[in-house]
Amino acid sequence: MNDLIYVAIIGCEIGFWVVLLAGLSTRYFLGQQRLSTVLLAGVPLVDLLLLAFTVIDLNNGGTATSAHGLAAIYIGVSVAFGHRLIRWADERFSYWFADGPPPTKPPKTGRAHAQHERHQWGRHFLAWIIGCALLLGAVALVGDFDRTRVLTEMGKLWSVILAIDFVWSFSYTIWPKG
Repeated sequence: MNDLIYVAIIGCEIGFWVVLLAGLSTRYFLGQQRLSTVLLAGVPLVDLLLLAFTVIDLNNGGTATSAHGLAAIYIGVSVAFGHRLIRWADERFSYWFADGPPPTKPPKTGRAHAQHERHQWGRHFLAWIIGCALLLGAVALVGDFDRTRVLTEMGKLWSVILAIDFVWSFSYTIWPKG
């Protein structure tokens, strides 16, 4: 069953892009703004499917693996960065297919770059909060630390990564780029 979790993660990632591209294609190729909005609002449903699949697997006696942890991380990142990613794709679709303005680029130097890096870290922190809440929720749901040890280990590893990202992102505040 654990291999199916990996398949579910990959399927949800593909589903995310399919729903996103369907929504943007509907908007820019068919001119259907309302339908496009409905489709784009469906992007988070992909995350709910992955969450449901993971919970069902653990409820049915599955032992948590790194795949279950990756599912929680994927959902956290998707929630924290998803809206920004949709906006990023929308800007490009508008530019390429609807004579929209050129896409905005993040600042590359100075205080604006430092602020951008801090903001991105804030999104990473939000993803960490959501993902760790899901990891801990899975531990509590299963109620067996031996079956969920990998989830707490993944939370610890992600915490180290978040700390490194903090140092990296905030270093631009002390030593601005360029």
